[in-house]
Amino acid sequence: MTIKQAMVLAAGLGTRMRPITDTIPKPLVKIDGKPMIDYALDSLVEAGVEKAVVNVHYLAEQMLAHLECYANLELIVSDERDRLMNNGGGLAKGLKLLDRGNVFVTNADLFWIGEPTDRPSNLRRLAGFFDPRRMDMAMLCVKLEDTTGHNGKNDFNLAADGKLSRYRDQGPDPVVYAGAIAMNTSFFDDAPDDAFNLNLYFDKAIARGRLYGMMLEGHWLTVGTPEAIDEAEETIRRYRTFA
Repeated sequence: MTIKQAMVLAAGLGTRMRPITDTIPKPLVKIDGKPMIDYALDSLVEAGVEKAVVNVHYLAEQMLAHLECYANLELIVSDERDRLMNNGGGLAKGLKLLDRGNVFVTNADLFWIGEPTDRPSNLRRLAGFFDPRRMDMAMLCVKLEDTTGHNGKNDFNLAADGKLSRYRDQGPDPVVYAGAIAMNTSFFDDAPDDAFNLNLYFDKAIARGRLYGMMLEGHWLTVGTPEAIDEAEETIRRYRTFA
C-alpha cells in the first residue's frame, strides 16, 4: 500500500533551541547544511506522498517562503498564527485540508539516517505494515541505543505482535516513538476543535488495543538544543563514512 498524503507538524516554538530560534523557526535550522523540515519532506517524497499539509505559527513568514520553494510536493499550509493548537489540535485542523483516507503524520524536527539501501524505506514499510482493520495508528519506533539527542526516556513497550502499551519504567521491549505515524483520517473524526496533546489519541488507541508499532531501520536524530547540533552532525558524518 502507498500512502499519498501526509501532515507535517511544524508549528512549535522551539524555545529550547534559543538563541538560534530567536530569528529562525526550528524546522528551518540546518543540520549538515539541510533544514530539518527537508529531511521529513524528502522522506515523504521517497515514500510516494504527493500532497502534504504543514502547519505554521512561529515566524510563519519564513516557513511560508521556504515551503513555496520546495518543489517536490504539493504543499498546503495550515495557518496557526492566530492560535497555536498543540500537536493534537494542529493535526486535527490539518487533516481537514486533506482527503479522507490513510495518511502519514510526521514531525518537522525529527529525522533518521542510515536506512538500508537494499530494502524499502522506513515510511514505505510503515505504509505496508499499517492495517486499518486492526489498527488506529501504526507508529514508527526505535530502540534507545539507536538515537542521538534523545532525553534517554522510553515511551512504549512493543509486544511480540506489534501492540504498543505505555512504558512504566519496566517491560521487556521498551521503545522510543520516532515521530512518524500511519493512520486513517477517520480516527480523528471526534477530535475537539481546541488545542490538545496528541497523547490523548495515543492513549485512546491503546485502550482500544489498536496502537501498533514497527521498528525503524537506521539511526534516529532529534536536535532540541543548540549544543545538540554538533552531536547530530558528527553522527551524520560517521554514518556517511561507513556507508
